[in-house]
Amino acid sequence: MNRDGRNGLGRTRAYAAGAVALMALATACGSGGGDGGKAPAATSAGAAAPQPAGTAAPTGAATTPGAAPGGADAAAWAKWNLKPLAPAPAPPADKPIKLEKSGPVPVFSDVKTSDKVVFITIDDGAEKDPKFVEMLTDLKVPISMFLTRDIVKNDYGYFKPLQALGNHVQNHTVDHPVMSKISPEKQKSEVCDAQSALAEHYGTAPLLFRPPFGDGANTPTLNSAVQQCGPRAVVLWRESMQIHDMQYQSGDKLKNGDIILAHFRGPKELKGSTMTQMFGELLARIQEQGFSVARLEDYIQAPS
Repeated sequence: MNRDGRNGLGRTRAYAAGAVALMALATACGSGGGDGGKAPAATSAGAAAPQPAGTAAPTGAATTPGAAPGGADAAAWAKWNLKPLAPAPAPPADKPIKLEKSGPVPVFSDVKTSDKVVFITIDDGAEKDPKFVEMLTDLKVPISMFLTRDIVKNDYGYFKPLQALGNHVQNHTVDHPVMSKISPEKQKSEVCDAQSALAEHYGTAPLLFRPPFGDGANTPTLNSAVQQCGPRAVVLWRESMQIHDMQYQSGDKLKNGDIILAHFRGPKELKGSTMTQMFGELLARIQEQGFSVARLEDYIQAPS
């Protein structure tokens, strides 16, 4: 399995270069902005995440004609040169993914649903573009943020306005290693130390974990580390957003419940495109295929 798309080997070597290369590698952990188009095989739908503490619960589908997710109107979309997405349906009362308090954590890359929705997840946190906060404030498109501690620690505050919009903060390790290449003890510290820092700064402990490059997702060692540190599921992806289009793991079309991977990236990694331009391209590709964007955590039931 190619764990990191077309540039996986180069990235693995870059990580081996040590701490000096950390930030550069983190901002380049995908071909044009992905952790790679291929993620390790995962089950469809069996796991869940709770609402972050102190964050208002999502209000469900917008009802105004021409409105977008969360109530953004056509004028807001026109500001960003986009057509409005159809509103997502109200979150299901019976969550397709249900997490358990203990035991092995499930690994999934999509959600089994008849709703014509997809889910956007954005990794690491290297690019901190204030225009992206403005964009999401205007459009109210839900995302899930898988943050890497050492990449966001210089500006935890950047992500708080995004969290205040109802977007959840999830765990993406301390410093973005290739998990299968490090010891069990180091795997545990990568998950646990990030878990503690993100909980401290964002007011809730992440319930979802994503290994860098999807590496080690299905191994007993990593599953044990995740169990010990608090997250209750490992989340992979079906598509990865590059610059102008998505890279598909299979076929060339979105399917109901697909999880899409994107990254906090800027012009250096996006060949001159900005974070907002890349995200706009992603929304346009979703809109062209007739999908809405729903919040991943709304389809997940936390352990009771």
